[in-house]
Amino acid sequence: MKQIGFIGLGTMGAPMASNLLRAGFQVTVYNRTASKCDPLVKEGAAAAATPQAASEGKDVIITMVSNDDSIREIFYGPAGILEALKPGAVVIDSSTISPGLVKEIASAVESKGGHFLDAPVTGSKPGAVEGTLVFMVGGSADIIESNRDLFDAMGKLLLHMGENGSGAAAKLAHNAMVGIHNIALAEGFSIAVKSGVPADKFLELVRNGSAGSKQVELKGRKIIEGDFSNQFSRGLMLKDLKLASALSDASGVPTPALELAKSLFQAGYNSGSSEEDLSAVVKTYEAWIGRKIGE
Repeated sequence: MKQIGFIGLGTMGAPMASNLLRAGFQVTVYNRTASKCDPLVKEGAAAAATPQAASEGKDVIITMVSNDDSIREIFYGPAGILEALKPGAVVIDSSTISPGLVKEIASAVESKGGHFLDAPVTGSKPGAVEGTLVFMVGGSADIIESNRDLFDAMGKLLLHMGENGSGAAAKLAHNAMVGIHNIALAEGFSIAVKSGVPADKFLELVRNGSAGSKQVELKGRKIIEGDFSNQFSRGLMLKDLKLASALSDASGVPTPALELAKSLFQAGYNSGSSEEDLSAVVKTYEAWIGRKIGE
């Protein structure tokens, strides 16, 4: 059985590690806030004090952290992953980070005799808990196949997007659409409710009409109920939209809808908690129309 090191136990990482444990893998976990390891230790995981300790002797190291700075710290910082990587080890990064940094870290891992896969996910917290995540993976097809058992324990679908960096690029393009769809949902709700249409009826229409989307299914009821408990935070969505914007600038792709979504998420971030669910972007619209969608 493969020995797994899992680093990063936030909203997504903790249930992903839990699913690996339930599948019978031996997992050593690390998190900067050490207390987040405790529930997984009760499930059978070992806890490590540093990323290096979590990685020593492991066949596979999985990372799931929030941003480029955090990734740099756990790979290059004191007692980082690169200090412990054994030849032949596979590093799977499921964070959402810039494609340029993905390629840099892939090169560093390969210089140590390891293999690197950039494997960000979609599915938010429910998908992580239920083991139904979708992985978009960049890297060697052979290395992907040799680790399909891990991906199957955490998700329902794996899509090989190409070489290292392509997983990250696909995730940023995907999340640009997620942000835009949330703005569209908030805007549609606002037009309807301000015009006297009941929010419940409008949601039913959208679910059954041409404007339906995954975000409508995930966020429509939450918006009506004013439930902004975090499945994927608007702070992380703003981070991803900024990364997507930088990628589009570098590639020369005009992205006016992305830039509008980024601006609206920035406004919401500036006026409220970054840890609220990304659907809380609707609060900006509620302020404009002078009422809550669900009232």
